[in-house]
Amino acid sequence: MPYFGSEETVKDLKRALSNPNVQADRLRYRNYITRVIRSMTQGLDVSSLFMDMVKASATVDIVQKKLVYLYMVTYASRKPDLALLAINTLRKDCADPNPMVRGLALRNMCNFRMPGITEYIQQPILSGLRDKASYVRRVAVLGCAKMHSLQPNTEIDPSVVNELYALLRDPDPVVMVNCLRALEEILRDEGGVVINKPIAHHLLNRLKDLDSWAQSEVLTFLFRYRPRSDDELFDILSLLDDFLHSAHAPVMAATLRLFLHLAAAHPAVQADALLRARGPLLATCGSASRELRFAGLCHVQQVLRSQPALYGNHYKRFFCGYSEPGYIKFRKMEILVELVNDENVALVLEELKSYCTDVSTELAQAAIAAIGRIGRTYTEKCLDILTGLLALKQEHITSAVIQTFRDLVWFCPHSSAAVCKAVEGCDESPQDDEGKQALLWLLGEYGEQISGAPYVLEGFIDSLKVELCSVVKMELLTAVVKLFLCRPAEMQDMLGRLLHYCIEEEGDMCVRDRALLYYRLLQSGVEETRKVLLGPKSDLSMTVLTGRPEEPVNLWASGFNTLGPLCGTACLENASSENSVQQLHNAEEEEGAEELKLSPPEQTLRTEAVKEESSCTAEELNMTAGPPLSHEAFERLWLELQVAHQQALGVPRPADPLETLQAAFQLVKIQTLAFTRADAVPWKAYMYSRAGGTLILAELLQGAPEEPESEGNLLVSVKQQPENQQAIRSFISVLRSALQTLSSHASQH
Repeated sequence: MPYFGSEETVKDLKRALSNPNVQADRLRYRNYITRVIRSMTQGLDVSSLFMDMVKASATVDIVQKKLVYLYMVTYASRKPDLALLAINTLRKDCADPNPMVRGLALRNMCNFRMPGITEYIQQPILSGLRDKASYVRRVAVLGCAKMHSLQPNTEIDPSVVNELYALLRDPDPVVMVNCLRALEEILRDEGGVVINKPIAHHLLNRLKDLDSWAQSEVLTFLFRYRPRSDDELFDILSLLDDFLHSAHAPVMAATLRLFLHLAAAHPAVQADALLRARGPLLATCGSASRELRFAGLCHVQQVLRSQPALYGNHYKRFFCGYSEPGYIKFRKMEILVELVNDENVALVLEELKSYCTDVSTELAQAAIAAIGRIGRTYTEKCLDILTGLLALKQEHITSAVIQTFRDLVWFCPHSSAAVCKAVEGCDESPQDDEGKQALLWLLGEYGEQISGAPYVLEGFIDSLKVELCSVVKMELLTAVVKLFLCRPAEMQDMLGRLLHYCIEEEGDMCVRDRALLYYRLLQSGVEETRKVLLGPKSDLSMTVLTGRPEEPVNLWASGFNTLGPLCGTACLENASSENSVQQLHNAEEEEGAEELKLSPPEQTLRTEAVKEESSCTAEELNMTAGPPLSHEAFERLWLELQVAHQQALGVPRPADPLETLQAAFQLVKIQTLAFTRADAVPWKAYMYSRAGGTLILAELLQGAPEEPESEGNLLVSVKQQPENQQAIRSFISVLRSALQTLSSHASQH
């Protein structure tokens, strides 16, 4: 809706722009043009001034030209008939002696969004690619991508692609990076820009000439290149070494990701790279930008998966600041839990204890949970702190401590006596559902050690009619029945009242069914109920393994410097790994087609690179477990793919237990997803592995012994993605060797 009085404003501007006296005064003329732009940005329709603004572009004043070009681009789609005049004016300016005018005219001409514009801008863009001025070449390269985006379904012009590949050697670094961006956009459907050996070496040598944003982008493109030999690999790593200490976090992160990718076969080199990047990562964690600080913390947490002791001496850098937002404090507490050792445990616990009284209830409860996770290793120290927090008698703290106690006694059964003593001395009962469930679980599991347990449960039973959470009611049923088995005299009356209410009056069907289950179970006898509910007791001398095993760097390296660490999910990392493998094979498949688009010198170098690649893949492939594959993903791929190879192994199925078969296959990097029963006919097993970047799916089959075609031997059917016959041969060789070893071992015994 136009503003009140806008028509008069437009008429006044039109009279002023057509006034010869105003046109003669350059400052007044520019002032009125500025008023037109201001009115346009405020929402007034000034499209009726199009002809006057086109005339105003005939000037040597750069500022006035910019203002007029902005107006033309905005209203060209509304006035397509008059826009042809603007295009002719811009084409004329593309031949101006001033390179700033040429670049400005070409950039704005490419911004026109109207049908048929491609035929007008193609020739100025091709001329701009050969312009002497670097600014014009920068604009022309990006104009190629814009021209492709206007007509994405048209056939790609090979001459434009060849010209862009040739401009990768341009002396201006911005032109070179713009060429990479443009080629990536134009060749997106074909896998993007191809990075072969000459291009990769050229980009590496030009890295120091680029700004920080261009460096990070070039390093991302170099991720597609794979060195042909160890000598070339270490030469590349030497060139990248200085960028690990870059003051710009994006450059450092992109360099480290590329470093880890290239050194995938050299774990010692990867560990040295992580050590060198420790300082810059710590600096990022202390950045003034909150977003950058959070990203740094997420990447540090990812590094700790493989090297948990790398940041142990710098634990104080992860203490929370008072003014930091909650999402940073949560991440820092998670890191502090992983950095705890014998030397710093006291200081870390003292720091976490101070967070437990924070005004934010979520932060306080997260700090208590962090103390509980540390308590799985340093039980006594953490129990003292948690017991002291109960004395504060604050509802959210009491609830969090009770939940932490529940988790702690599950991981560390030997701490049950101290936990029961603390729970018995607690005067406050949690009021939230999670806290109630934790308390009821403790009372049911360890009620015989808590003298006041029946009286606490009686309070819950008396308030059952006002309880809204069905999960709490079911937990109460379980706790009362368990305690009845240990202390029947005190609990008999309470159990009767509870079962009567839940069966006769309770409206929630889940609670009623649970009560009926316990009622019928008790009818079968106390000993039967005890076997079902209590089961064997834990050995107090044993604990659950709480330490996380160190993961190989290659398991998460492909997800470094992506959204994976920020999301905190493994699925993104696995998807990133699979996508990177897919991109690599797409580039290899497109090599023959890309040769047609390269200039003759580039084509010769590219042919040599393809020959080197062929010799590299002809070598023996090693099996790797790779990222885990879910049952759902295996089933989906198995149904989609066709059988690539089927072969009789000539080996009978070993008589070992299924667990032994699974362990033996894991030793040779073959993951087993499912077995049929040992006595099933036919017997089947499904498994997967990786070799040379190829995902291999296999079905192991043994038919009935009386079938003549099977003769009791195993038959393997293999599917793969992407196709790689060398990978299949390696997989079958490893599988047959493992089965023969198991068979020979069984015959010896």
